[in-house]
Amino acid sequence: MKKGNLRYLTELALLVAIELAMRATGLTSIPVGPLVMSFATVPIAVGAMLLGPMAGGVLGLVFGCTSLYDAITGRSLMTGAFFQVSPLHTVVLCVVTRVLMGVLAGLVFRAVRKLDRTDTICYFAGGLCTPLINTLLFMGYIVLVFYQTAYVQERVAVLGATGPLMFVILSVGVQGLVEAVVGLVVGGGIAKGVAHALGGNLGRQRGTQAA
Repeated sequence: MKKGNLRYLTELALLVAIELAMRATGLTSIPVGPLVMSFATVPIAVGAMLLGPMAGGVLGLVFGCTSLYDAITGRSLMTGAFFQVSPLHTVVLCVVTRVLMGVLAGLVFRAVRKLDRTDTICYFAGGLCTPLINTLLFMGYIVLVFYQTAYVQERVAVLGATGPLMFVILSVGVQGLVEAVVGLVVGGGIAKGVAHALGGNLGRQRGTQAA
């Protein structure tokens, strides 16, 4: 049990280090207009699938804290504007939604794996759903809390959006599609490859430990 816990913590720490290293080297995101095309969900997807929902939540927390830092320092124009309106709601937007994203990604993977006789589709499903959940929670909270702010209304006018749903569609656009494809191919491929290299049952073993 102690060896298992130590291995779990070591693997989780490695994924946290990868997340932070991607952040430090600029590999997590590419600016696209007012939003940022984020690839930070890839390590989160891998951790959620191989180590379980709790690990996904921890990795989501790391991602969320770096996002909150950008809001506080003004590195992100959008979340920086939201922080000036409501620091508390910005914490929820940047941090809480990312923790939920990691947890939900692990739960979706676990549910699909129970139905997946090939033990392959579930990894790509997990890789795909992680950025989709991230976008849904993040943009959903913006619409719920910040839609009437001056920043969002300015974006609504620029995009020509006729309502909240159209605003989300026009804001995400190609960015969301690219993130989904990256999650599907890279996140799913890495997770499946690692699980296969370690005997094919890493995700099931770690998922049980982290339940």
